[in-house]
Amino acid sequence: MNLGASLSSTTERLRADIDSGRTGDKVAASDPSAAPLGTDDEAAGRPASKQTVARAREIELKTDQPHQAHEHGIGSAWILIAFVALLSLAVLAWGFMQFR
Repeated sequence: MNLGASLSSTTERLRADIDSGRTGDKVAASDPSAAPLGTDDEAAGRPASKQTVARAREIELKTDQPHQAHEHGIGSAWILIAFVALLSLAVLAWGFMQFR
């Protein structure tokens, strides 16, 4: 592990890495939270050590983690589309039967 990296690692930097999408487990977007990463530890009087944060950051930033490509299709929404279409047809058929 690089000593320089461990000295500059903080929970805020780890949170920024996660929010920016560099860890590969979410899209790059701010993630507002009531208790930001590390706040609970600090409030308990036992903040995470720089070595612990550096190790967590190293694990999170591993390049061998699978990055999922985002699909630009309707995906599983076809089920909802089919349900709405069938419901619409049922309502139309019921209306047709009522006014016959």
